Amino acid sequence: MHRLQFHYTLSRDSSPALVRNPLIDLLQAVSSQGSISGGARALNLSYRHVWGELKRWENELGNELVVWEKGQSARLTPFATKLMWAERQAQARLAPQIEALRAELERSYSQAFDDHVHVVTFYASHDDALTSLRELALQGDSLGMSERLHLDIRFTGSVDAIRALNEGRCVMAGFHTLLSSGSKTLTERTYKPLLRPGLHKIIGFAQRSQGLMVARGNPLNLQTLPDVVKRRARFANRTLGSGTRVVLDELLAQVGLSAHELLGYEHTEPSHAAVAQAVAAGQCDAGLGIAAAAEQAGLDFVPLADERYHLVCLKSALAQPGIVALLQLLTTPLWQREISSIVGYTAQQSGEVLSMRKVLPWWNFTPQNKNQTS
Repeated sequence: MHRLQFHYTLSRDSSPALVRNPLIDLLQAVSSQGSISGGARALNLSYRHVWGELKRWENELGNELVVWEKGQSARLTPFATKLMWAERQAQARLAPQIEALRAELERSYSQAFDDHVHVVTFYASHDDALTSLRELALQGDSLGMSERLHLDIRFTGSVDAIRALNEGRCVMAGFHTLLSSGSKTLTERTYKPLLRPGLHKIIGFAQRSQGLMVARGNPLNLQTLPDVVKRRARFANRTLGSGTRVVLDELLAQVGLSAHELLGYEHTEPSHAAVAQAVAAGQCDAGLGIAAAAEQAGLDFVPLADERYHLVCLKSALAQPGIVALLQLLTTPLWQREISSIVGYTAQQSGEVLSMRKVLPWWNFTPQNKNQTS
């Protein structure tokens, strides 16, 4: 079985939506003209090119396509005839889907040609509020904003998000840290090497609760992490590089527990929602996550700690139209109401450019860095 690949072109013409393979055009031309030379003329191609392409396709597909007999009209082989039949059948059946796909691509590309649409590529730790923000940003016109904003959000771990920013794969990153985190903690050791004073700017976004997601009614009466350990409750962790895993490790350290005491520490899930579903399905008894994920899965939520969700970008990006539009949106009363409607969330200096020193309790500089600014 040969695999199919699709390609498309950009054009000013309003031509019909087609998904065509050039081989089918070659076969159709040779068949209708009765010769390779006639087919080449019909396609405005050279005989050498058409002959070479037919031979290449024969090698690629492992079957002959044209019967070559001296003094006779060129004929398609039964295999080539079936290829053309398959093409006609597929085109007839898939025409509506092909047209819909073309329309969707054109809608996406229309934003690239619209000077009033800005795309912000965003790597971030998974967050329900960001999903709501993306939907709201698409309504820029109805919100009275002169610029429309498309947030191209790629959800990943907090650590990976900041690395993506440092590597130039995005212009904005989202990560979260405990409010109670101080100096010489795992949070500091994790994020401080990634953040660059004088290069990065922190933007306020939200405060949210992290806690235990447990079955409805909390049958094991899990109120703390020590309860999870004491009752040998099965736990679902997050993957390495996620901000919630950093939060868990720090919370364990705060109560004097080590990772190996937590049954299921090595059982990882890729998102808050995935952990919640694992609990709901009975695959585990508890997992650390946000209240919104617990609510959506029909679980109970036991708050353990508050954290701030931060946005970070390069200082040089603050003047980019897309970032300007984003900061404008974050400061609107409509967004303040929207985020406050999500369980476990409150707006926290949303859209304000903040000092790292003021919002990250563990942020400080060694003497050799004292001249740098945040």
